[in-house]
Amino acid sequence: MPETLTLYTAKICPYAHRVELALAEAKAEYKRFDVDLGNKPEWYAPKVNPASKVPAVAYGGPDVPPDQPSPNSTKIAESLVLLEFVADLYPSAKLLPEDPVLRAKVRFFIDAVSNKFNPAYFSYVITGKGNQEGLIQAFKDIQVLLPETGFAVGNEWSIADASITPFIARLFVALENDLGAYAVGEGPKTLELIKTSPELKRIQTYIQDVTTRPSFTSTFDPELIKTGLTKRFANITRASS
Repeated sequence: MPETLTLYTAKICPYAHRVELALAEAKAEYKRFDVDLGNKPEWYAPKVNPASKVPAVAYGGPDVPPDQPSPNSTKIAESLVLLEFVADLYPSAKLLPEDPVLRAKVRFFIDAVSNKFNPAYFSYVITGKGNQEGLIQAFKDIQVLLPETGFAVGNEWSIADASITPFIARLFVALENDLGAYAVGEGPKTLELIKTSPELKRIQTYIQDVTTRPSFTSTFDPELIKTGLTKRFANITRASS
């Protein structure tokens, strides 16, 4: 049985959401502390994560309140590291396949998310330096890795699915509400293309599969994300489409 576990997280953060998904899939018992990213507690960086980012966990040590982390617990950070840590803590949840080939496919899929999908997402939505074509190509790059049915590497949900789902979910909220650094009015058009293009049929099914799981619906707050994005882009000058 795993020792005490405290997750330091923030609902707005897709990286932290990755770990929340994994813990939900594992049906793990843990404490959580929601970090206000705009006003982080003074103790957070020195006592939990020197980088002052979420997610992070405190593992083991005495059972203490989350806002009083013990120096005797092990502190671990970075979302992809934590996904594998959760998978190792809860092997019965099968968040990582036992088969070495499938484990390699999980890591290859995560690498594609990190180096192809997420850069296109941030470039299009957050910085406005990307374009619709680049985002659609990123979806295609992920789609070619998917098996004919099921999840990222097969019939079982894995940490590969956790790596991308929070970003797709936030992208859809941004596009639906036309919140981003792209031209005004372009968001809903791009979302409609993603949802209806025959070229993206496989990933459309995949998105439906990962966003209807209880682990996702219980950990995602679209209104909170909408509010956060609205504040973020409130004072940004955007071109007209």
